[in-house]
Amino acid sequence: MSNVYPSNPDCIFCKIVAGEIPCHKVYECSNVLAFLDIGPLSEGHVLVIPKGHWETLEAVPAPIVAECAIVCKRVGRAVAKVTGCAGWNLLQNNGAVAGQEVPHVHFHIIPRAEGDGLGYRWNAGALDQDRAGQLRDAIAAAADELADQTAPQEL
Repeated sequence: MSNVYPSNPDCIFCKIVAGEIPCHKVYECSNVLAFLDIGPLSEGHVLVIPKGHWETLEAVPAPIVAECAIVCKRVGRAVAKVTGCAGWNLLQNNGAVAGQEVPHVHFHIIPRAEGDGLGYRWNAGALDQDRAGQLRDAIAAAADELADQTAPQEL
């Protein structure tokens, strides 16, 4: 994959990638950058971003999504080793309605400790079995359809 990325001159993360805004870089490879979040939820909170400007995860080329996942695993393990955290959350907000504040794909690695007070709401409902079958069939068909539209290098 070429290292010429789409960019947005108004995007704070694109400015960080371009070196126009400094960051506390913890890891970098050809397509991905990881740096400390300036508004951390806990000590060691890291952001992992693709170097190209894509607003939502589905817009990112599959090989770069894969590289982001590999970097998240590597950096997450490093954060855990350094902070001694008991666990960590990997969070990707996809779209404004999902809480994405910067319209550039990014993953949060958030170190967690027992009683840290961070928490999150998980208001689980019940899965209706009739509706589950309908959803399963519709989602499976859409996934197959979308795979047919994806170039082989994107698989």
